[in-house]
Amino acid sequence: MISTKVHKEQAVMIVHTLGPKGTNCEKAGLLWLKNKGVRGEVRLYETLEEALLHVKSTENSVLLGCAVYPFLHQIVFENLADLKIIDSFVMPTYNMVFAAKQHTMASDIQIVASHPAPAHLAKLFSSQVQFVTSNAQAALACASNAADGCITTIKAADEHRLKVIKDFGEVPMCFTIHGLKSIEGGSR
Repeated sequence: MISTKVHKEQAVMIVHTLGPKGTNCEKAGLLWLKNKGVRGEVRLYETLEEALLHVKSTENSVLLGCAVYPFLHQIVFENLADLKIIDSFVMPTYNMVFAAKQHTMASDIQIVASHPAPAHLAKLFSSQVQFVTSNAQAALACASNAADGCITTIKAADEHRLKVIKDFGEVPMCFTIHGLKSIEGGSR
């Protein structure tokens, strides 16, 4: 009994993943901590590659990736010497939506901001797709007039007071947990 309690106290405390606030990765990181019964926090970065640097230099930490992240394969294979996948799970994303500023007509949309992963959805509305680092960042680009519309999450659209033009619904998504090879079962 005592060793189990000590094991829990040494469990992973920090999940490094894709930000800004409101990403599906943030939601997945919080869910993973809850499901593992681990007290911890989710730290957000502009890219998973940036987050990975912090995993390598921070005690009790993991990287949470999304299976459709465009360069997840590079993160895995370029870090085989010291990183491994230690867990994975499926979680429904926030509803994915096509959104624009409140008084924008769909016919006026020329540039659509999108993370590369759901870019196919953006191409349904415009041939001019501006890539950004996350779905939440796409909403920010739209809200700040850097783009006319965006593929984003319902959460990010609501936070930026965007009008939802098309709701694609939730997407059952696989998320991966990557830890240093010195981690066994989610703890050091």
